[in-house]
Formats: sequence, structure tokens, C-alpha cells
Amino acid sequence: MGNRLKRMVALGATAVLAVSLAACGGDSDGNGGGGNGGNAGNEPGEAGGTLTLLQHQAFESSDPNRIYYGVQLAAWRRTLYRGLVSFNMSEDPEEGTVPVADLATDAGTSEEGGKVWKFTLRDGVKWEDGSDITCEDVQYGTSRAFANDVIIGGPNYMLNYVDVEDYPGPYKATPAQQEAFDEAVSCDGKTITFHFNKPWADFPQAIASLMMADPYKKSFDEGDKSKWKVLSNGPYKIESGKWEKNKGATLVRNDQYTTESDPNYEQLRLALPDQVNWQVNPSDTAGELFNDRLIQDAPADQTAVSLTARVAPSQLPKVTGPVKDRYLNVISPYSSYLVMNAKTLGDREIRKALAVGLPLNDYVKALGGDTAAVAAETIVNPGTAGHQDNPAFSEDNDNDGDPAAAKQILEDAGVSTPVKIKLSYPKTPTADKAMAIIQQGWNEAGFDVTLDGQGDTYYDVIAQPDKDSDVMWAGWGADWPSMMTVLPPLFDSRPNFSSTTCGNDYGCYENDEINALFDDAANAADVDSQVAVLQEIDTKLGEDYAYIPLEFTKFNWLYGSKVTGFTTTPASNGYPEVGLLGVTK
Repeated sequence: MGNRLKRMVALGATAVLAVSLAACGGDSDGNGGGGNGGNAGNEPGEAGGTLTLLQHQAFESSDPNRIYYGVQLAAWRRTLYRGLVSFNMSEDPEEGTVPVADLATDAGTSEEGGKVWKFTLRDGVKWEDGSDITCEDVQYGTSRAFANDVIIGGPNYMLNYVDVEDYPGPYKATPAQQEAFDEAVSCDGKTITFHFNKPWADFPQAIASLMMADPYKKSFDEGDKSKWKVLSNGPYKIESGKWEKNKGATLVRNDQYTTESDPNYEQLRLALPDQVNWQVNPSDTAGELFNDRLIQDAPADQTAVSLTARVAPSQLPKVTGPVKDRYLNVISPYSSYLVMNAKTLGDREIRKALAVGLPLNDYVKALGGDTAAVAAETIVNPGTAGHQDNPAFSEDNDNDGDPAAAKQILEDAGVSTPVKIKLSYPKTPTADKAMAIIQQGWNEAGFDVTLDGQGDTYYDVIAQPDKDSDVMWAGWGADWPSMMTVLPPLFDSRPNFSSTTCGNDYGCYENDEINALFDDAANAADVDSQVAVLQEIDTKLGEDYAYIPLEFTKFNWLYGSKVTGFTTTPASNGYPEVGLLGVTK
């Protein structure tokens, strides 16, 4: 990963933290698995009508190369922007992470052990202006990621994989530089070929999740001025042609889109409503106001869905009776974990004792219970392909914590007790309460724990090599449902380390055997082989207690009584699956 992307992921992790702690703070109630009690909300819908999407979070751009929010990536793939491949709308955790042919005729063919990928565009795929989507549009769209001084804020994985050097993007490239790029990402009729400098086994997953290989029409491009313009190739278009950051837009039918050019539409986007009123209100009170409207279910809100505003603590007592039938509680794509400072806690037995003595069940209760979070036994979220429990944290472990066993581990290792521990975390009232639970459990297990609640520069602080922390809380969400976007970013010391930072490897963990296995995973010729290596890595990280898993954050959603098809899928990143939504008349 490039340095700029690492900063993006670090910022994303901060957002994950905010999401996690907000949910833990009570954006959930104590009702267990969530209610969809047989109402119309999760039944197939009919075509027609107007759907309203209520959104609290403002997006940063409508330019596909700059989109990085999970909710936007998922929802816009169903409505405005089609990709070469897309994830289907299955709720099954395995099916939902398999790329399906979209603009392309198949899900891609690879050569040279995953270093070359080819896709052929379908016949009849068009932009909303009636022009054909061409191979050159895909080539140009891919090239824009390299202009990261102009196209700011999106993912830049392409910069590290495309087999081209010193390419500044299409705006500043010399003829020779552009020619080199056009050879690395080449067109032959309707077939585009990506030449990479190393294998990219999960490339179809990456471009199904992120829009970095989406087509973009060169004549439409105005560089940074294109930030809020939209040229659709999906079933809807923006009525005004422009997204308004703090207001949203009205989506209407795109008459250039046909299901004949989208034969997998039943898997990818039903596009049932005739119109989608997408309302954005980023004010501090908007989230609660949106959910109050959905709880009251007035006629104007019966066809509305909360897309980013989860249920607030003060509203939870109202989620009863018929309202509970319009409520869904699901595991999000976000995980939280503890990571140990390798410099101050280099003794594996101390790290093991911390894991054994962790009162995880009580910690989850302090977060808000089983509608706020679920205890984790790996750092890899269930929505990520290859997820499985890590034996170090799942075998002979009831997640209650065993202080006596932890004390014995320290005694057998000859460790003097109590072991002083400074536990750092982002400070909020809920986090204070939850971390106090860990403090109490560890103190009983032979430790002397000091809590260190920090402010909004938290991730910058814990990334420092000389930080004054022994154990640190962290949160993470995969960029696409591959373990390659979880384990290497967090534990491969080589791209993370510099003289001033440990990057996302917050514990400054360094293990040559693990790093060599990361190389094996990166060079895997296919996804199954890659997953097997990454599962082995996770097991070894557990054996070394390089991290201690905490919880998978849960989301809580409400929707109007005339909404149909309400659910979440692996592809929707824990948010409502817009591609299935409809309304009853």
C-alpha cells in the first residue's frame, strides 16, 4: 500500500472507532438478534412508487474515483454506477462475497499467476447521455487514480499494482508516460487487460467493492470540478445531474439503462422504485430526528429508510410493539481489538496472560449488550472471506476471563507481579466504563492497570514507535471482503514501519516468519490459496498473542411500514441493501 492510502485507512479506522463507540454507547437495545417479525419489510417488493433514503452522513464526493465510504460504495453500485463486476445481493456470507459479471461478460480471467486480468464489456451498455461505454472509458477511469494531486480522497491500490512507473495520471502525463500506461492497462476492442507488477489474486473482489476500475468518460471529465457531477450508467440518474453534498438529490429512471444489458440485475440491483428521494442532513440532531420520524411512521415516512442514522439511546424504549417489527440488528463490517506494544510487552507469556484474563463477556455488556456488539474470537470480521475463529481465543475459552489461570501463567514464566500496564483508548463515557471492566479483570489476574483515555489524535499517537502505551484499543474494517485487507495492513511491519511511525501496525509488531507468509499470500495464484495462507497467518498471530480480539460491532436500523425488501448483505457493508428496497402502494 502507498503512504497516502495508509493514511486513508488510518482515517477510516478512526471513523470505525467512532461508529463502534457510538453503537456501543447505546445505538441498540437489549433485544438480542433484532426484530423483523414477519412483516412486509423483508419480503420481495413490487416495482413503482417513491422510496425516501434518510442520510445523516454527508459524502465527500460523487466522483467514482474519490468514493471511499462503505455505505456510498454499496448504495451507488445499485443505483448510479455499474462496475466491471459487482457483488451480488445475497445474504449468504459466502455467496455475498463472490463477484458477479456486471458491465463485463464474466467475472474476469487471469493469466500469469494472477498478474494479468482480462474483462470484456457487454454489448449495449450505455451512459445516461446515450453514448456507448467503451474499453477506453474503463482505461481512462483507471488512469484517473494516478492523478492523486487532483483526484483526492479515494483508494489508490492501483498505484501499487499497475505495471507502470512514473505515471502522473492523464492530466499531466507526457505522451511517452501515457503510452506506457496504455500498455499496462490496454484495450483491444471491448476487452481491457490489466498488467500488474505482482499477482493480484482477489482483484475482482477489489473492484467489485471499490470503484477504482470503473469507466469514466473523458469528455465529461473536468478534474477537480467533476467532484459533484454524475454521469450515470445504472438504472437511475440524478435529475439535476449534480449531487448536493448537504442536501442530496432526486434519482429518476435512466432511460438508457436496460435489463437486457444487465442480465444479472436480479442478483445485482432490482431498482424497484420509480424514484428515490435521497435526503441528506448532516446536522448534529438529524440522526435522532430521522429515527423519530420512522418510529412515528407518519404517512410521508412510511416509505422511508434510515441509511446512516442508527437508533439513539433515548429512542430505544420506543422500539417496541409494531415498531420492533420495523427494526433490524446486524453485525457490521467493523471489528475492534487490543494490540500490545512489542517493545514493552515482548514476553509472549505476559501477552497470553492478558488474553486469558480478559473478561470479554462483561466488556461487551458494558458496551451495551448483544445488540451493540458480539464477542469476537478473531480479528477477521465474519463478513470477510476466510473468516474463522482463531484457536488461541476460541478453544477452551468461554470469554468470561480466568484471572487465576492468568496469574498461574505469569508465575510459571517467572514474571514478577503485579505487571504494570498502561491501557490506551479513545475516551468516551461508554469507553471509560468498558475499559474499567478490563482494568478490574486484569488487576485480579496479576496486573496493575492504568487507564489512558485519549482525544481525537488517538491513532496518530499510538502509531508512534516511542509511544507511552503498553496495550492499545484499535478498530478496523476491510476495504473489500478479503483477509488481504485486514492482516497485512495491520501486521506486516515492512510497509508500516518508518523512523517516525509504525503505521497501522500500532503495536510495532515485527515477525520475519509472518512477513514471509504475507509474501506467499500476495503471490498466491488464486483466492483459495491466498485464503489458506492468511488463515495460517491468523493462527500464528494468535499463537504469538500479537493481538487480542474484542468484538464485532453491531448496527441497528429502522424503516417505514411500507418499505419492502429491507435487509443487509455482505455487499452492503452492514448498511441497508438499497438494491433490494421497494415500497408498497
